[in-house]
Amino acid sequence: MNINRVVLTGNLTADPELRPTPTGTPVARLRLAVNTRRRNSSTGTWEDKANYFDVTVWGAQAENCERYLSKGRPVAIDGRLEWREYGARDGSKRQAVEIIAETVQFLGPASGAQADARAHAREPEGEGARPVQPQSEVSEDEIPF
Repeated sequence: MNINRVVLTGNLTADPELRPTPTGTPVARLRLAVNTRRRNSSTGTWEDKANYFDVTVWGAQAENCERYLSKGRPVAIDGRLEWREYGARDGSKRQAVEIIAETVQFLGPASGAQADARAHAREPEGEGARPVQPQSEVSEDEIPF
């Protein structure tokens, strides 16, 4: 039996980027910073080291991420790892490992400009955590990132 499951909690490093695929399916790209706590061997003090992850979110959940999330907002991601290969502009082949989110849970209050701009909008109860089936029929060529 194989298990491919990722659960992360961290903060967004940028506003979500929402685009449609050529067939019209909404897809959002998130960049997540997650700290790892380590003890510095020379000083003995604890230090945080940031790790950065690319996250892809599909469908209505992608639209909710774009609508309600912004840079700095804490989120919890539950999903799976996916490896892909793509051609760079210079013709070379590149590889990437990303997280395909099955659920995105909005944590903490909206902050800064987002709170001001969207003060009148309320997050739908539980909407940010609703599971969305990944769009498996979408080919890699359709992903607009």
